This record gives sequence, C-alpha cells and structure tokens, in this order.
Amino acid sequence: MLSFFVRHAELLKFLTVGGLAFITTSVLFFGLKWTVLDEKPVTANVIAVLVATVLSYILNREWAFTARGGRERRHEAALFFLVAGIGMVINQLPLAVSSYVLGFRTPNVSLLAENIADFISASIIGTLLATVFRWWAMRRFVFPHAVVPDLERAEAVQ
Repeated sequence: MLSFFVRHAELLKFLTVGGLAFITTSVLFFGLKWTVLDEKPVTANVIAVLVATVLSYILNREWAFTARGGRERRHEAALFFLVAGIGMVINQLPLAVSSYVLGFRTPNVSLLAENIADFISASIIGTLLATVFRWWAMRRFVFPHAVVPDLERAEAVQ
C-alpha cells in the first residue's frame, strides 16, 4: 500500500491541492451567490474559480509539482494560467447549460432545486471535467520535465 502512495505521490498531491481549491471555490461561489451576486451565478463562480486558481498555482508549484521544472518561472506561470483559464471555461459549461439552457433558475424551479442544480453542475460535473483536463495539461505543458537531482546528472555525464 505504501508503494502505491510513493508511486502516485504527485497525483495525490495534485488531488489534495484540487480538494483545497474545490473547498475554496465552493465556499466563495455560494457565499457570493447567496449575497451580492444572487442574480449572476456564472459571475459568482468565475470569481470563486479565479481566487482558487491563484491558490492552486502556488500550491502546485511549491508542493505538488516541486519535482518538475525546466521552464522559466514567467513562462511556467503564463502556461499555468492559460491552462487554468481553459479549465475555467470547461468548469463553467455545465453550470451555464443548467442555468440558461435547462432553466434551473427561480422562479422556474424552487430555490432548493436551483441550488442543488448549481452544486451538481458547477461543483461536481464542472470540477471533475476541469480536473481531468488540468491534470493532463499540467504534466504535458506546464510542468513537463522531471527535475533530475544533481547527483544523478553528474553520474549520467560520467
């Protein structure tokens, strides 16, 4: 069992960061939606996701993908936020469909049904779709190279 955690440490750290970002997004989304942005659920979710994305960059860079690098920090940050932006669009699609195509908004449905639909579409479906995309894109484009420790590099040169 321990070997599973060691082999998949990077994925588990990524998912932990994602969990923290999920909690941040959910708290901010519903806090904004239930107060100042009650008529604008997508705007509330965009703001929540933006705040969580900044948190996610810091934690992914400094913890989850610390064994990866190979890019200049500015280039890496630009790629991260580009991937996060695409992820945010992916994250918003289920909420937009639920809210504006299917009409899960009051007065068409009860306030309880609206909030359940928002939670399922934005917090569950949107987050899952965006997480799969981000995991692939982070490893492929943002943090593509495993950092080789100095000792291994010295042995490879000899």
